[in-house]
Amino acid sequence: MKLTDLLSRIGILRQQGDMQQNISGITADSRKVEPGSLFVAISGTVSDGHDYIEKALAQGASAVVCQKWPQATSPHVTYIQVKESAQAWGMITSAWFGYPSEKLILTGVTGTNGKTTIATLLYELFSMEGETVGLLSTVCNYIGKEAIAATHTTPDPFELNYLLGRMVEAGCRHAFMEVSSHSVDQKRIAGLRFKGGIFTNLTRDHLDYHKTVEAYLKAKKGFFDALPADAFALTNGDDKNGKVMLQNTAAAQYTYSLRGMADFKGRILESHFDGTELEINNRQLFVRFVGRFNAYNLLAVYGAATLLGMDEETLLVNMSRLIPVSGRFQTLRSPNGFTAIVDYAHTPDAIKNILTAVHEVLNAKGKVISVVGAGGNRDKGKRPLMAQETVAQSDRVILTSDNPRFEQPEAIIDDMLQGLTPEQQQKVLTITDRRQAIKTAIMLAQPGDVVVVAGKGHEDYQEIQGVKHHFNDKEEIEALFAQMQ
Repeated sequence: MKLTDLLSRIGILRQQGDMQQNISGITADSRKVEPGSLFVAISGTVSDGHDYIEKALAQGASAVVCQKWPQATSPHVTYIQVKESAQAWGMITSAWFGYPSEKLILTGVTGTNGKTTIATLLYELFSMEGETVGLLSTVCNYIGKEAIAATHTTPDPFELNYLLGRMVEAGCRHAFMEVSSHSVDQKRIAGLRFKGGIFTNLTRDHLDYHKTVEAYLKAKKGFFDALPADAFALTNGDDKNGKVMLQNTAAAQYTYSLRGMADFKGRILESHFDGTELEINNRQLFVRFVGRFNAYNLLAVYGAATLLGMDEETLLVNMSRLIPVSGRFQTLRSPNGFTAIVDYAHTPDAIKNILTAVHEVLNAKGKVISVVGAGGNRDKGKRPLMAQETVAQSDRVILTSDNPRFEQPEAIIDDMLQGLTPEQQQKVLTITDRRQAIKTAIMLAQPGDVVVVAGKGHEDYQEIQGVKHHFNDKEEIEALFAQMQ
């Protein structure tokens, strides 16, 4: 591909060398440079790609895109200086794969909670109509029915555009993707054209990266700020940050709500552990999802599907057929009359939502036993808050290990305990071994009770000191239930 074609949509501040040359490959990783390729030097969060320009040239790079002009240049290499190389990298990868997002109806979902559920349910809805649909999510990526393992909520620009390109080749018309705050901040979605953006909610998360809630909010808002005029922006009208997302967007604006006036208005009529009776825009339907937070997710799904042109009757029928996403409020019935729920909730707000949903159905007719931990090497400030939310709505709490990563599990549990008064600690057990913690909760449960195992959801591993060991909450519970029979 000609270098000029790769850079046709990028503002160039300075250039030197042959702009008409053919480029054989593109990379932002100096280790992957091959002769005749373009190397993009990005100032990352861990290392600075500008430090590796010489290494890239030694391996045969014939062109370099950079933010900082090198002190010394070679007459045999083409140099291009841009304002922001991370932004340029996203646009270059999009050009390399033929601008695949422009050949798809691409809808992005952002927010603290609900991204995976909404994106996956939209994928399922449009697949039910016999369409070949694409999905990029935390749990798994899909091109039609082909599953591709997911490594990040939002992949890096090269993988992202590669997957979108494959979706185009496979005949996908629609594609749905989660848009993480990291991906917006790191310009991973630069160069993509979205037909729609959905905002779920915003609560404390990822402060180990963003440092402040304001910076986290700004990253989410950046996604909506970049939406084009022919796109739609659909936000949660009941979240105080919903309006903030719409402040500077050129997209057509829509809202969904359970509490006030909105384009897509919902109401919970009845709640059960096997589903919820909902009313959406004066139409009633039964869905196999539990909790207020899921009602919001389904409103977002309904709104987005409507804006994407799905017929209302078809939409309502298909929504009643949807089932929960793996690891999201998955309900398991024990042989001796109590319920276990596995959920990915790993923030204070998500814990609160899950337990509130349990109480809405339980209606004081049983006890709640919660098993919860917090991830290592992540935002420490949310640990005591998670413990507080769990204790506030549980009869018994077992604090345990999640993915400790490179921290000591005991230290993480101690951080969680700091949020509790001595009185609150009276109903807390600390069991570091997650398998034993789950087993203890199951042993404590009586008929009519609910055991909530939160934090890992769909994950099938536990990360300890850099090693991922197989571990799945749902499998652990099912094995214990099998022993009861």
